[in-house]
Amino acid sequence: MIAAGIILVWAVTGPIFHYSDTWQLVINTGTTIVTFLMVFLIQNSQNRDSAAIQVKLDELIRVSAVQNSFVGIEHLTDDELDEIRTKCELRANAEKVGEETVKNTGKKAKRAADLVTE
Repeated sequence: MIAAGIILVWAVTGPIFHYSDTWQLVINTGTTIVTFLMVFLIQNSQNRDSAAIQVKLDELIRVSAVQNSFVGIEHLTDDELDEIRTKCELRANAEKVGEETVKNTGKKAKRAADLVTE
């Protein structure tokens, strides 16, 4: 409501100032300052949200059966994080291959059992 009021006052004063360059500069400067401040406000909010999520994830890791070595990795360098990400992706891919092997073996065993019962 405040922003709408300011814009309304600015628009009403246009004819008074003959729509001068200074009149336009006032609103341009004002909107630039407000935009700049809003960016900081949004960034601050996102940083607090990220920190809260990180604490929640750390607590889930701490109370679960997984290794606690992942707690606090947000403080590592980008290179160290990339190395950990690569290792995790390799382990995930290896697990997928293992799962496919188990599924294929299960299918073969089912087919064999079906042949025996026929």
